[in-house]
Amino acid sequence: MEAVAKLNNCPTSPRKMRLVVDLIRGERVEKALHILKFTNKDAAIRVEKLLLSAIKNWETKNEGSRPEENQLYVKTIMVGGGRQLKRLRPAPQGRGYRIRKRSNHVTLVVDSKNVETQTN
Repeated sequence: MEAVAKLNNCPTSPRKMRLVVDLIRGERVEKALHILKFTNKDAAIRVEKLLLSAIKNWETKNEGSRPEENQLYVKTIMVGGGRQLKRLRPAPQGRGYRIRKRSNHVTLVVDSKNVETQTN
């Protein structure tokens, strides 16, 4: 059983977010939390909160199950570009340079490797 968590309009550029996301793709949840805790990037704090949210979503879907017993892992994690805020920066001779303040959307899916088959 898998659980999904989404983070929309995060004010970090998608390129910077992908650097952090690539560290935890396919990892077990416990190891991913440790990696994010000791990663010295601002995006790591946001991804860590998102991962904790996905774990809680999985727990509500699978009541009575513990994440440690079911070997939860990060199944998929995707970063997409969000909206851009366009700003002008003053430039010489009365011109203005455009600044694009980028944001992103992150989708995280957590699944369990320990799949139990039910027989009736």
